[in-house]
Amino acid sequence: MTTTATRSPGTSMLRTEARLMLREPAAMFWIVLFPTILLCILGAIPSFREPSDDLGGLPVIALYVPITVLLSAIMASLQSMPAVIAAYRENDVLRRYSTTPAKPSQILMAQWVIHGVGILAGALLAILVGLVVFGVDLPKSPLVYTAVFLLAVLANLATGGLISGLAPSAKASAAIGTVVFFPSMFTAGVWVPISVLPDLLQDIVALTPNGAAVLALDAAAAGDAPGLVHILVLLAWTIGLGGAAARYFRWE
Repeated sequence: MTTTATRSPGTSMLRTEARLMLREPAAMFWIVLFPTILLCILGAIPSFREPSDDLGGLPVIALYVPITVLLSAIMASLQSMPAVIAAYRENDVLRRYSTTPAKPSQILMAQWVIHGVGILAGALLAILVGLVVFGVDLPKSPLVYTAVFLLAVLANLATGGLISGLAPSAKASAAIGTVVFFPSMFTAGVWVPISVLPDLLQDIVALTPNGAAVLALDAAAAGDAPGLVHILVLLAWTIGLGGAAARYFRWE
């Protein structure tokens, strides 16, 4: 007698989306490998490896480990995921999904899980290379660091989810994603670490999800408690944008 395993629509969608994602090596490169490659390029600058009195004896490259960790989340959330879902919408894949028992929240959840795994792999690789190649210490509060990182990932995925839900086409998705992408890179400190910005600009950046995340990660890495305001900022962006993403997601 033949038996057929019954899976929920969400589980089936997750399996299907995971298989499709594995066929996209370019996306995996930008999410998993590119942040660590950037870390290595910056670490090749001799002065970035020298201890700095202004940083309490830390080398500049130590500031870039949490930044490159967040870069994985930015690449996945603002570039990869919206492009995938917008292409689905443009090619009527979402229209076909809409005729099944699947719900809009389930495709968002599947994409968040898949990209979340890629972000985690990219973050672990960046931390490992920082430790082994450049001698950057592991976070002194690893549990707090992990909790802040996961919250930052959720905030970025929520941002990408809202773009994915509203963009009517792949071109629109790319345009909106790019508009949000570069400010996110700046607020994460990719070009200039937040700690060296003027105080007023630092306060403004701290109100953005990636600015708050970097400052909270820096505190956790040093063994200090992250500022409550940084955690509240991350929660507010995650809940607000995540709720909007689920509310306004369009099949067509």
